[in-house]
Amino acid sequence: MIELYILLILMIIGAVLALEIKDLLSAVIITGAVGLCLSAAFLLLKAPDLAMTQLIAEIVLVIILVRATISSDSRVEQSKRNHGTFVCVLISLSLFLGASGYVIAKLPIFGKPLMRISRTYLSEALFQTTVSNAVAAITLDYRIFDTFVALVALFTGVIAIMALSGPKSNNSNKK
Repeated sequence: MIELYILLILMIIGAVLALEIKDLLSAVIITGAVGLCLSAAFLLLKAPDLAMTQLIAEIVLVIILVRATISSDSRVEQSKRNHGTFVCVLISLSLFLGASGYVIAKLPIFGKPLMRISRTYLSEALFQTTVSNAVAAITLDYRIFDTFVALVALFTGVIAIMALSGPKSNNSNKK
């Protein structure tokens, strides 16, 4: 459980750094690290479906924010970048990589269920449902509400990305 507390502390530190840092690109990178810590926390809480959804949303969000930041930050002179910002980002990244390595080392062996309900799902899913695939039986019969909420979150993210990356209208030419 100490791993979860370490991740929560890292997320709080990262959020404060992202708010206080003046360099936009560094703030975006730190925000991405906070999202990856959240994904690792979901893994520790034995919610891999939420971890995957968070990871996918975080990757898409960071790509969009980095693209927007680089295009808006290109006018800033390189000499104005602060070395303290670089040190803060380097320390945050080192802490994140260390915590991630620790969390990955603590993950269970792949394919070996830890919880009793997981064993029940795997052993009885094919007999209790009419589906011939155990993954489909678990996803569609046992965890339908989880699956529905995850799909709503993914589709909402896709719609938001499409809305944000749509064509820009130029209202100044319409006089």
